[in-house]
Parts: sequence; structure tokens; C-alpha cells
Amino acid sequence: MKRSLLTLIILALMCNVGNAQTDSTTSTRKKVAVVLSGGGAKGMAHIGVLKVLERAGIPVDIVTGTSMGSIIGGLYAIGYNANALDSMVRVQDWSYVITDREDLRRQSLSDRKKQNTYFFTTGMTIGKRDKNAGGIIKGKNLAELFQQLCVGYTDSIDFSRDLRIPFACVATNIIDNSEVVFHSGRLPQAMRASMAIPAAFSPVRIGNMVLVDGGLKNNYPADIARAMGADIIIGVTVQGAPKVAEDMGNTMSILSQIIDVNCKNKYDENLAITNLHLQVDTKGYGSASFSQTAIDTLIRRGEQLAMRHWDDIIALKKQIGIDDSFRPIILKPLRPQVMTEKLRVTSYTFENMTPQAERFLRQKFHLQKVDSIDARLEQELTTSMRVDLFYQTAECRLIPEGDGVHVILSAGNRKSVQLHAGVRYDMEEYAAVQLGLSIPMKTAIPVNTDITLRLGKRLMARGEVTVHPRSFTRPTLSFTFRRNDVDIYMNGDLGYNIRYNQYQAEFLPINFNLRHFNLQMGLRWDYMHYRNKLGSEEAKQVKLENEHFYSYRAKAEYNSEDSWYFPTHGARFKAEYAYLTDNFAKLDNQTGLSEVNANWRMSFTFGNRFTLQPMFYGRLLFGNSVPPVFGNTIGGDWFGHYVEQQMPFAGVGYIEYVDHQFVGVQLQAQQRIADNNYVLLRMSGAQQSDKIKNIFNYRTLLGVQAAYYYNTMFGPVGATIGYSNHTKKPYFFLNLGYEF
Repeated sequence: MKRSLLTLIILALMCNVGNAQTDSTTSTRKKVAVVLSGGGAKGMAHIGVLKVLERAGIPVDIVTGTSMGSIIGGLYAIGYNANALDSMVRVQDWSYVITDREDLRRQSLSDRKKQNTYFFTTGMTIGKRDKNAGGIIKGKNLAELFQQLCVGYTDSIDFSRDLRIPFACVATNIIDNSEVVFHSGRLPQAMRASMAIPAAFSPVRIGNMVLVDGGLKNNYPADIARAMGADIIIGVTVQGAPKVAEDMGNTMSILSQIIDVNCKNKYDENLAITNLHLQVDTKGYGSASFSQTAIDTLIRRGEQLAMRHWDDIIALKKQIGIDDSFRPIILKPLRPQVMTEKLRVTSYTFENMTPQAERFLRQKFHLQKVDSIDARLEQELTTSMRVDLFYQTAECRLIPEGDGVHVILSAGNRKSVQLHAGVRYDMEEYAAVQLGLSIPMKTAIPVNTDITLRLGKRLMARGEVTVHPRSFTRPTLSFTFRRNDVDIYMNGDLGYNIRYNQYQAEFLPINFNLRHFNLQMGLRWDYMHYRNKLGSEEAKQVKLENEHFYSYRAKAEYNSEDSWYFPTHGARFKAEYAYLTDNFAKLDNQTGLSEVNANWRMSFTFGNRFTLQPMFYGRLLFGNSVPPVFGNTIGGDWFGHYVEQQMPFAGVGYIEYVDHQFVGVQLQAQQRIADNNYVLLRMSGAQQSDKIKNIFNYRTLLGVQAAYYYNTMFGPVGATIGYSNHTKKPYFFLNLGYEF
């Protein structure tokens, strides 16, 4: 999500001095409050205004806020200055933060692939009332971010006494439609409640209250600042101009207007008690505009607006009772602001967890021997609680205790079912749907069952049982049924179509999963049941006799790329060896077939938008007998898309058979335009032959292609055009959605 370590390092550098407003004039001058309105992503503009207030030397004695204003205001109140806030919001992966997706960078590559296959994932708890229900997004990633950013302030505290700047925020209790003002409590929880947009985010339940976004009752809480003792109020709002009838042209505009009208409670009265009101122009951006371009623009607009009011801001100094040269005294933080270093652990508490789950965490992370905690361990603990132990939500709270911290690991309900859904469309298979169901079993050692169903031209059903012991290995047993309907091309022309059922069982006793690395070793059984084949007699390459195979397999995979589809840095490597037999020892009464395949890709970025990605790959088959169903094939953009042994090749759109020895190289240029638009240029070259010693004696295969893609929440959407000297004809390919 946050790319946690990077965030914390940046904030550590920028937050070792804060915005303490204690100075020798506090007792004689007037108290100043900054009031920040709600507005979702538009609230990023608050940071730009705060920059100018700091530049002008305006002391801040009170902060109040609602929704996004409560987040910016709460962090400002514990010591994050405006520059630190600017850096913090820019390094967040907001596409992750505002979802419930898992941060699986330290988990298995198969889990990462799952996350980049399905556009929709939700956890369901059957048989219990889910206290986190009530919204499309449960907000667990937001809650985890708030926990990390508020280290030292996550226990129950008095916001007026224990924070660097007295603070309050607003939520709405939908039980009785009342305004709830947080002057104390757990700061991360208060911020989370204040921004719980109804239906979008699950409400926060405290006692008998069900709390949602405070904007429904008081979106600009200047009255609260006045009640806290403010003499001078500087207010920032980010709402757009009032809508007229002509603006009500679609469903979203109507919903937006309903929200805006309901957020007008107290608005005019609170503006009337404001000494300086700054309304930022957020035209062109909405509550969900969390792109880097939007954040940069909104912060800049806030800063530009405040600079246009520079004279008004300076004039406020006289009203406050200070001269133009006044600057607030900067003090060191009163309490830890971020986990930039390891903190000593005094004790652990496990909330809402079974004894088996507690024992699992203690043994997996050696907590009995670990006497300190940092951001990385905190994230690994909460991720393991969600991924290994199947809890819907997980929270790690650090409570100052003596010269260290007391660690509280708190879990939500256990998942009964995890549901995944993916859809795609392309020009060859047309529409396809894939559904996944993960069912955790309540056993002493965590066990997870995965069921996958693919509907489309290629039908697939798969069941998998994975054991999650305390070590890194995850032994896996799986069974897969595939009903394949594959078109085979020859030099660009359709040769024949083959339909066959494939039954596959695999046991992986060795399945090590480290941060970016996965090692698998095991045994596999394949049974091919051929249904029919359509095509000319001379095109026949696959016999129609049913056959079975046993293979011994070992695979090593490494992936440190920052994006599954459009990486800008990192590397991807995969190497696999398989020994194929039909009786555990031989194939057709001869030495078995040995298969060696590998691919290696690296990304080199120039500037912040252009990336070059060289890739080397190949598949070599050694043996006297090579079953055609396992022969080398090329075509398309992905490895193993239609059939397991398929290798991509620029300019070849469909499956083409090649010789048993095949090695290739690919160079891709990737240019990002705006935030999610990509232009891709790809060139491929390859050599093939029947024997490895003759591989350079044959014509070199060459191919080129160009593509445009837009990266959406449903997966990449785009089109490709290519040409190769193997097919000698251009091809066009349209893809919508994640690859599966």
C-alpha cells in the first residue's frame, strides 16, 4: 500500500522537527484555529494552504476537521509539518490504500498473481454478524495506514492535552442522526470514523454508535474550534460551486448533489464566524481523484490560493497580537512520530484470536526472542494475520510503556469465504469469466482450500488445498480439469482446431515462499482425453489417442517488479525443469523427456515515464520422443496463456508450433502518458531447430508490434498490432481485462 518503509523513511527525515506552537507570546496573544473541511481527495489542497501559513509564521493553536480534513488535521496536530504531509501523500499507492486488497509483496507469488487476476475480491463471514460490514470497502488498509502514521498516539488519549496541537474531528452517528465530536479516544479510529463515506466505506462501530462521515452533520466545524477557545479562525474549504438544474445530467451528478446539500448543515453559520476563509478551486477533480497528477495539482492550487491572500494572512498577525517577524518556536516531538527505528517491545497482547493463532504468530515470527519492532515487522504481522490466519481485519497498536512499547495485535472476524471475480474479453476467445473461492479451515495448523472456475471457450475447474505451517513452506495438493478448445496456426493461417480434456493432479511437498522468491518441487500426473480435431489431413500434428504422463518437476521463480503488467523497475526470473514419463521412469519405453525452460526480464527506467525492458527466454526439449501436446508453441503476449508451454512472440498473434529447441530475446519500450495510459513498442528475435547444436543454422525469426493500453481497475484495456517474418502478415488483437 503505502510502500511503508519508504513512507516512514521520508517522514523520519522531515518530521524530526514539528509544528509545536508553544512560544513566549502564547499567553498574551489570541489563539488561532485552522479548520479543514471534508471533500475526499480534494482535501489534498489543505496541505498547500498549510505550507503558506507556515511560511507566513502563523501560529496554530487548535485544529479541527471533518473527513479528509480530519486526516490532514489530525496528522498536523501530532507534528507532521506541511512538507512532511506533502511527501507522505505523494508516496502512497492510493489505488491500494482506498481498497481492501492485500499488500502481498512479502507473500507468495501465486498470491500476487491472484491479486492481479481478479478485479473484485471480498471476504465474507458466514454465521456471524460482521461488525465491519456496511460498505463496499471495509477500510482495513486505511486503518493500517493511520495506525502506522500515528505511532505513539494509537492508545486512548485526550486530543487537547496529549497532542502537539489540540485537535477535534467530527463523525455522524446514523443511529440517531447526531453529530459526534471526538476530543479524545484513539486518534486513528477517530480519523477513520470521520471519513467513513456511507455505502462506500464501512462505518466505525463504537459502543452503540454506528459512525459515518462527519460531513453529513458538520462538514466545516468552525463552531467546534470556537468552543475550544479559538479567537481567530482560518478556514479552508474545497467544495465546488453550487450546482444548477442544468448540471443534473446523470446519476452521479444527482448523488453528488444530494451529498453536497446534506453537507450544508451549519455551513453558513460557521463561515460567519471565520476570520479568513480560503475556498480552493477544485474544478475538474472529485472526491476519488487520488492520481499523482490530481494530488500535485490540488496541493498546488491550495498553495496558490493562499499566496493570493498573502496580504490578508500577514494582516491577521496584528489581530493575533504578534508582529510581522514572529515565527513559532520549533520544538522536538513530544512522543514518537514514526517508526523510523526499532522500538523495544515490553510485552504482547493478542485480542480476538484463538490460542492456536497466537501460538502460530509467536512461533512463525519468533516473538519470544524478538525484543523490538519496526514498520516492516508490524506490516508482516498484520499481513500474516489476514493471509495466513484468514482474519478479515488485523491491527497492530503500539502503546508507549516505560522505555518501550506494548504491542497489541487485534484481529477481526475469521473469514469463512473469500470470493474473487474476474472478467475479460479478447478477439480470439471473446468473453471469459473466472470465479475463485477461498475457504479457510479451522484447524490447528492453518489450511486453505481454493476452488477456481473459468467459463469461456476454455473451461477450467481447479481445487487446491494448501497447508500454512509456521515455516515458509506451504505444501500443496491440487487437481485441475481443463476442457481445451485451441486453434493451431501454421505460418499465420489456421491449420486445425483441437479439442481435448486434460486432467491434472499435482503434489508439491516443497513449496517455499519468501519475499519475492518461490521454489516448488513435486510430482504431477496428466491425462489427455482427445475429443476431436478439425482440419486438413496434412496439418495433423497431434495424435488422437488418449495418453497419460507422470512428471517430476522443479521450479524457481523470482519477481521484484513494482507492477504486474506495466513495471518500471525490478526483475522477473523463472526457471523450470521437468522430467516427463508414462510409467514414472520412461516414455514410450525410452528415456523420458527432459524439459528446460526459463525467462528473465529486467526494467530500466529513464526519467519517470520511459522504461526499457529486455527479456531473454527459451524452452529446450531433450528426448527421443516428444509428445506433440507438450511441443513448443509461440504466440500472443503472455507465457502459458492458451496452453502451458506457450511462449510470447511479437508479431505472432495465435498459437504456432516451433521446433524442440527454441531461444528468443525481446526488447520492449514502455512510455507512460498521463497516469494510466501506456504506449508499448516490442521487438522479438528467436532461433529454433530440432537439435541444440544446429540452433543458429536456421533463419532468425523476427517480429514487431505496437500497443496502446489503459490501466483500469478491471485490468488493462487496449489494442495491439504486429507483424512477423514467420507469419508474413499483420495481425490485430484487442484485450479487455486481466489475463487468465
